[in-house]
Amino acid sequence: MIYSEWIGRGIQVEFDISQIKKAIEKSVPLKFSSYTLSHETLEKLDKILEFFLEELGEERIKNQLSYCMRELAENGRKANLKRIYFIEKNFNINNYNDYLTGMKTFKTDVYGNLPDYIEKLKEKKLYTKISFLANSSFLTLSVSNNVPIMGYELKRIEERISHSRAFKTMEEAFSSVLDQTEGAGLGIVILILMLKKIGLSEDAFQIKKDGDETEAKIIIPRSDVLLENLDPLVKKIIADIKVLPQFPEHISSLQKLLANPDTDFSQIAQVVKTDPALTGDLLKLVNSAQYMLRNKIQDIEEALKMVGFRGMRNLLYSYGSQKLLKDKYGEMKRLWEHSYRTAFYGYHIAKNYNFKKIHDDVYVSSLLHDLGQVIVEFLHPDLLENIKTFTVDRGITAEMFEKFTIGLHHAEIGARIAEHWHFPDQLIAAIRFHHEPEKITGEMKELVYTVYLANSLCNIEEGNLLFEQMNPLVLSFFNLKKRESLETLHNGLKQTFESELVE
Repeated sequence: MIYSEWIGRGIQVEFDISQIKKAIEKSVPLKFSSYTLSHETLEKLDKILEFFLEELGEERIKNQLSYCMRELAENGRKANLKRIYFIEKNFNINNYNDYLTGMKTFKTDVYGNLPDYIEKLKEKKLYTKISFLANSSFLTLSVSNNVPIMGYELKRIEERISHSRAFKTMEEAFSSVLDQTEGAGLGIVILILMLKKIGLSEDAFQIKKDGDETEAKIIIPRSDVLLENLDPLVKKIIADIKVLPQFPEHISSLQKLLANPDTDFSQIAQVVKTDPALTGDLLKLVNSAQYMLRNKIQDIEEALKMVGFRGMRNLLYSYGSQKLLKDKYGEMKRLWEHSYRTAFYGYHIAKNYNFKKIHDDVYVSSLLHDLGQVIVEFLHPDLLENIKTFTVDRGITAEMFEKFTIGLHHAEIGARIAEHWHFPDQLIAAIRFHHEPEKITGEMKELVYTVYLANSLCNIEEGNLLFEQMNPLVLSFFNLKKRESLETLHNGLKQTFESELVE
């Protein structure tokens, strides 16, 4: 048996790929144990799971199993925390009425003071153990903790599994009103739906008391793993993208003029003046803090000379996109407010780090990074908000979870819209990879990393992201490995943004 003990926040990982291969060859379990189940531990377990599945040729189900592993592991840790809390409060966990009383304050008391309770888990040696096992017929993911599950707890989980039969899609589950007394509620329903996503039924999930342990297990017949076809929501999204109108004629004319090296500013100014809203956007841009002008410019031709041909092209991308999406899907004020703040942060990050090559592109890339969310929010208004709330509570990224719930990541949806409108490659890349910056290399790296950082800072402000969830490659690139360094940058950008709003 290959085994590694992780205690506290100092993680000792005593394995390598050869050990994973050996475990698979001999059909023995690969086991890991943790008292703390910290964010770093879960990240390491994700990596181990990824290696394990790659060796089996089953990497396509990695994201689904990652969610299941995290959900079961957190439920195991929560069960351990409950035992400590109930003893402290002098509640009898075997008494159902005491149990209901204790659970009313459990989450607030324990998770509001989690570091102290984590120390108590170590003192009491209450662990959560994760195990991977593969043979020629089955792949098994097992999560256990060393306190026995109560009969009424088991009954509640069985009720959740029964609930899941009523839902055909994850958005239906999110839309339904479920009892949130315990995190296992919606989480278990989503777990069952996740199994359905890879072609399995609820029978693949088992939970039982085994002596002084509780073991939750997912058993996957390897021949039965078949990812589902596109969900109806995905089909509707793709159909919507295909029928989005192209930019209005006068914007297309301007784009052609800007592509012609013989065009002069007076020709462009004449076309711009035919659109009062575009004129207003141009003057707003040139008189913003971005250009730091002493005196306001009101002349269109002078404004064009300030922003240049490339700046005007970028203005057309943002103006045309917002106009068409607003006409089709409505105002969506909250989404655009987030995008404007991201654009402001992105521009000033590029300026602070002296990224001169991306000055012309970073603002519009940041402004349009969430194009895909417009369609999703229109087709299912509450879905993305529900996903964010659900995933923050579990310490996983909303972007990863979107792929399961919707079938497409909103960044990919946005990139497809940008391709439909023939945006340049650097803008498409910034939109497509603004949540997966590690996938980009080469000359677009500065742009994508900057948009990612700006968006992440806005998501931290909005409570949708934790520092620990940020991409370490990007933090290292900007020399922001310490939380204090990131907070200093963030506070400076926030103050500058708010002062400009006052002005």
